[in-house]
Amino acid sequence: MHVAHLSLTDFRSYSAVELALEPGVTAFVGPNGQGKTNLVEALGYVATLGSFRVATDAPLVRQGATRAIVRSVVVRDDRRALVELEINPGRANRARLNRSAVPRPRDVLGVLRTVLFAPEDLALVKGDPADRRGFLDDLLVARAPRFAGVRADYDRVLKQRSALLRSAMHARPGRRQSSRRQEAEAGFSAAGAGDALSTLEVWDAHLARHGAELLAARLELVEALRPLVAKAYAMLAPSSAPADMEYRGTAPVTPEAPAVVDRAALEQALLAGLLEVRQSELERGVTLVGPHRDDLLLRLGELPARGYASHGESWSFALALRLAAYDLLKAEGGDPVLILDDVFAELDSRRRRSLADIVAPAEQVLITAAVPEDVPPQLAGARFDVAEGSVTRVR
Repeated sequence: MHVAHLSLTDFRSYSAVELALEPGVTAFVGPNGQGKTNLVEALGYVATLGSFRVATDAPLVRQGATRAIVRSVVVRDDRRALVELEINPGRANRARLNRSAVPRPRDVLGVLRTVLFAPEDLALVKGDPADRRGFLDDLLVARAPRFAGVRADYDRVLKQRSALLRSAMHARPGRRQSSRRQEAEAGFSAAGAGDALSTLEVWDAHLARHGAELLAARLELVEALRPLVAKAYAMLAPSSAPADMEYRGTAPVTPEAPAVVDRAALEQALLAGLLEVRQSELERGVTLVGPHRDDLLLRLGELPARGYASHGESWSFALALRLAAYDLLKAEGGDPVLILDDVFAELDSRRRRSLADIVAPAEQVLITAAVPEDVPPQLAGARFDVAEGSVTRVR
């Protein structure tokens, strides 16, 4: 798989740009703040419908414009597909595939698959559980785009159930009444809180059903990734303690249990967990059990990587997670496009050489770098200079 063409209109700093790309290595070189990362961010958006830099779409639209358009031609097994995305902050985004409108933007997921390395990846090791959950869920969607719908269904139920709990909390004797906004979110007034509480078991069932599907997929994914992560980490940091990882859930179930592949058992475990914390949820007004509160524990030897790993070890672990994702996607359906955003400047010479050797055989590698010297010799290839909003091919 590779990207043959990228076209941007009013995306980030670019009013318009057209880039013809080729298989192999392509480097975008230029000083910081000139728009190199904007280019690869656009491709990441085509693959995931989200940015790895910001949480909302508004910053993706050029100042003064009302929308941004990203077009990408993706070649896979000699077949070409044109993906067009119209980003409309505050309104529904739109998508087209081969010039035909699709019902939902997520219907284009899977056309382009990418694995992106960026300085922000250090948060996978040192950051909050949400960063690691996001890594797992994004990889789930890359493997099977239907999980975008599973995530959306779970998030919708979680929002409704949490709004119900908040309203019930504020309606309890001695607590202030629900705000109009909270009542609107939950769909009932404070006076009807008692009736709404009687529906909590219904929402429990919805949360457990959708949560079990997401949880089962995460557990299976972690088991598939574990040996790949260990192998990649050993290549990047051969003198370090071995890398391993374990899924830590809020429901009373462990990855070693038969429930790993038993959705019904996971559903019952989630229901049991919700029942156990019911009183605490009513007091705090939040949903305390479910995939939205789980974590991926990363270990070096017997110690958790977070808090114990050195800076170099943390970087190696983050890179190992991305390399494992690449190996898994490649084994299941061809090379994803590898994107390395200003990564080599963060690495010492040994890790730089190791990473370059590992990624060099990929069908397409896109690199951003501040200076040409940041690109390892093993990754020599096409080059574009990026400066003051212009992108120029170097011949």
